[in-house]
Amino acid sequence: MNISIKNLQCFLTVIEVGHFTLAAEQLYMTQPTLSKTIKKMEQTLDQTLLIRNNQKVEVTEAGLLLAKSAQQIVGQWNRMYEDMNALTGLRIGRLRLGLSPMTGGMFINMLASFTRTYPGIDVNVLEVGGVAVEKALLNDSLDIGVTALPCSNTDEFNILQLQSYPLNVCVHVEHELANHSCIHWQDLTGLPFVQYNDQFSIGKVISQSCQDAGFKLNVVSQTGQWEFMAAMAKVKMAFAILPAPICKRVTSKKLIFIPLAEQVAWELAFIWRKNLPLTAAAAAFIAQAKPSYKEDS
Repeated sequence: MNISIKNLQCFLTVIEVGHFTLAAEQLYMTQPTLSKTIKKMEQTLDQTLLIRNNQKVEVTEAGLLLAKSAQQIVGQWNRMYEDMNALTGLRIGRLRLGLSPMTGGMFINMLASFTRTYPGIDVNVLEVGGVAVEKALLNDSLDIGVTALPCSNTDEFNILQLQSYPLNVCVHVEHELANHSCIHWQDLTGLPFVQYNDQFSIGKVISQSCQDAGFKLNVVSQTGQWEFMAAMAKVKMAFAILPAPICKRVTSKKLIFIPLAEQVAWELAFIWRKNLPLTAAAAAFIAQAKPSYKEDS
C-alpha cells in the first residue's frame, strides 16, 4: 500500500471542510485533481471512503477508520517536521492556522507582521468555522485556531482571549423593527431568521442565549456566509444577527443594524492544545500576539 502523507492530508481536509470544492481551495488544488486523489486512495485500499450527497460529503465506516489513523500519522509527521525546522532557528517552517470566513480579514495585519518577522515560515490557513477549528486542533491538523467563546472542549485548550464585539440585528430599512433603538429576543417572535450553520461557534452562542431567555428563534435557513445572511435581509426574506465588525463590511443602503439588547457578544480567542506542545513557529506566533491580549489557561 502506497499512500503519501500529502494524500492523507487531502483526505482529512475533505472531511474537516465537508465539501470537495471548498477543500480543494484550502489545499490550493483543483477540485478534479482532489477527486482523483481520493479515488486513487479508494482504489488502493479497495474501499469506498467518501460518499457525495447533494454536494456534501458523508464518511463511510472505512473512511472513519482511515481518518482515525490518518490524523495520528499526519499529526506526528507534521510535529516531527516542525521539530526539525526548529533546529534552523525559525529560518524555515510552517504555521497551521484555523480562521473562519468571518474572521480572516480581521487578522491580516497580525499575519503580515508575523511573516515580516519570520519570512521563512509558511502560513497555511484553513478557513472553517469555530466548531471545525476545535475538531481540527483535537485531530492535530492545526496548530492554532480562532473561535468564538465559549469552547465546546474548554478543558482541552489554552485560551488567549482577543476581543469582544457586540451583536446587531440586520434588517431591511422598511422592516417592522427598523425604528427600534435596540432589540430584545421577544421583539423577534415569529420573525424569519437566517442562522449560522452547525460549524460556526457564534450560532451556538446565539442559540444558548435564546435558550437561557426561554426564547426560540424562527430559523428558516442556515449558512456559513455572512454575505448570504445580509442578502436575505436585503430582500426581506429573513433578519440576520451579525457582529459589529461584519456590519461595517456590509455596504447596502437598504439595510440597517440595530443593537441586540441581550447580554450576548462575539468573543474571539486563539486556542491551542493544552496537552500538546506548540511547534516553534506556533509558539513564536502566540508570543508575538500575547502583548496585546490576555491568556486564560
